[in-house]
Amino acid sequence: MIEPKTFYRKLDYLLANIGREKRSHDFLRFVLDKIETTFGEDLRIVNGRIYKENGTGFELAYIEESDLHGLVSEKLDGESEAITLLLKSRTYIYDHEHLGKSLRINYDGEYSIPAAFTVANPEERWIFVFDLRSGWVREEIEFCFNAVRRAINYRLFSEAVKSEMEQAARIQQSLLPAAPPPIEGYDIAANSQPAELVGGDMYDYFKFDGNNFGIAVGDASGHGLPAALMVRDVVTGLRMGVEKHMKLVYTLAKLNQVIFRGTYATSFISLFYSEIEDNGSMFYSNAGHPAPLIFNGKNFTELEATSLILGAFSDIEIKRGYAQLQKGDVLVIYTDGIIERQNPDEEFFGIDRLKEIIRQNYNSSSRQIMRKIFDEAFAFGEKKVWEDDATIMVIKRTA
Repeated sequence: MIEPKTFYRKLDYLLANIGREKRSHDFLRFVLDKIETTFGEDLRIVNGRIYKENGTGFELAYIEESDLHGLVSEKLDGESEAITLLLKSRTYIYDHEHLGKSLRINYDGEYSIPAAFTVANPEERWIFVFDLRSGWVREEIEFCFNAVRRAINYRLFSEAVKSEMEQAARIQQSLLPAAPPPIEGYDIAANSQPAELVGGDMYDYFKFDGNNFGIAVGDASGHGLPAALMVRDVVTGLRMGVEKHMKLVYTLAKLNQVIFRGTYATSFISLFYSEIEDNGSMFYSNAGHPAPLIFNGKNFTELEATSLILGAFSDIEIKRGYAQLQKGDVLVIYTDGIIERQNPDEEFFGIDRLKEIIRQNYNSSSRQIMRKIFDEAFAFGEKKVWEDDATIMVIKRTA
């Protein structure tokens, strides 16, 4: 069974490749090859092939291993029970002997176990099929296939929604707060830089009674419109939870279920949420987000994850953490677009460089620290376009 953190990183890499690949007649072949090279060993999948809808059935359009011609079916009956089930569920593992015989490869009388998913644009449909080797895990196959299927569908439908991208960007911009709330004793600054017209990073502020306030920073997997749609719902959900005075743990648990059950091409989001009191007490939950940093002028404290990322599983345990901001302390919350920024030698900007900037600019304002981090990370990548969405929030306790 693949280690979860490795699995999510590989999946994010695969989804990013699908998002960046130029649309062409070879696009689906590119995706098929990427799935197998990225996850072939981990998911135990082999013999990728694609069927294209033709009339009432599907015809073999591409097979990765040419020597499998003659062993696989050239046509699939679109009205058969196996294909009907697949088109209904969109992802299906044929581990029952009486189902999917036309999808199976016959190896000297022994049939393979196929797993398949469907993708479509407004006019055409395709079926991706892989054979499963021993050691496969149902949950991993279904989670990966569903995430990839959603990403491909987004690309296939992207031409139809291209004209809506600018409108989506305006909507997303309207969701981000124009300025932090005035909080006595705190200096706050934040900014987000999307890698595309719209992005998957978010940040928000919440003003409570007195000088108590809340903050949130999140990073949806991937970027572009699918990630932006998830961010919209997360921001809305958080604001509703705060307005209704819901407890932190309950709000995040509900958000997790909404994301898990959603139909996003983006499948999960890391989120750091904290409620900060006027005396510096911090109650927070870190759902798989890069650990925020507290610097007191000498030492760093890292606020490690207290739960899994949101959306990966239907039910997760949400835990709270506690930290204390003393006068002069600097809290820096960031997304991985900062620390994973690369130079031409494919070296990451990294956490150590981030800490050094915070250390050297400790006496500066929050806005100056934020701006310095952005400038240094951008220069590190030789001022080329951002590969991923990047967000920074800096909070300095001044009294």
